[in-house]
Amino acid sequence: MTDSQTSSLPATERLGQEPAPYTEDWFESLKGVLGEAACRRLGFYVIPSGKLLSVVIPVYNEVETLLDLLEKVKAVPIRKEIVMVDDFSRDGTRDLLKRLEDEQQAAEAKSGGLTNNRLTIIYHERNQGKGAAVRSGFGAVTGDFVLIQDADLEYDPSEYPRLLHPIVEGKADVVYGSRFLGDQPHRVLYYWHYVGNRFLTTMSNWFTNLNLTDMETCYKVFSRHVVDDIGPLLKQNRFGIEPEITGRIAHGRYRVYEMSVSYDGRTYEQGKKIGWKDGIAALWCIVRYGWFR
Repeated sequence: MTDSQTSSLPATERLGQEPAPYTEDWFESLKGVLGEAACRRLGFYVIPSGKLLSVVIPVYNEVETLLDLLEKVKAVPIRKEIVMVDDFSRDGTRDLLKRLEDEQQAAEAKSGGLTNNRLTIIYHERNQGKGAAVRSGFGAVTGDFVLIQDADLEYDPSEYPRLLHPIVEGKADVVYGSRFLGDQPHRVLYYWHYVGNRFLTTMSNWFTNLNLTDMETCYKVFSRHVVDDIGPLLKQNRFGIEPEITGRIAHGRYRVYEMSVSYDGRTYEQGKKIGWKDGIAALWCIVRYGWFR
């Protein structure tokens, strides 16, 4: 049976007698056992079957973690497309991505087309930075929701459904995944990085009048109309993209929620890239995009 044929079957037929997660059948079966209030507390809800999540993944020299990350993203039980933007990697990542492209083309030829977890890969011809990769990714998305995912393993893709919940319910236009709300596992690492993150978030809040706890988080999730509005305006090429996005969201008066997320931070030996110079640039971006549109 082809991928496209499988996707057209009812949820109970696709997975034997078990309904697929986040479908109507799945939610009703849980609600019957747990009750609606408990389901809401546990983050169990229905994601409409016609909705598509676009996952934008900026990639730079991530050959060691990319396949593991991709498997975790694909395993999330939500219909999605994966947009990977290689920012001129030099460690073998580009060869790996080209191999993944070839494998996808072969799978599409065999099945007649993929309806889930389809890869779109964009290659930059020179290194520009995370912000440039995010901008390229935003320009290629086709989904109803858009999420930014780093290519390392610091953030856990299994938390996508929790992050999407306020948007699917119509309460939010944007959701930030906060590492500092306190009820999820968080690797203990650099104290001064923590101080710097809190300082930049506080400065950003002064200029935007938002009360975020983690402006610099990777996990930012958007309704598609927000990406359509702010995507063409974005200018920053490096990590200044975080305060720029936040400033433009504040000016747009979008409804913003925060959800706690876990965090398994990397050391510099493991490939962490952000440094103190990026913090200085972020301060300028906070002022620039907090005051002006």
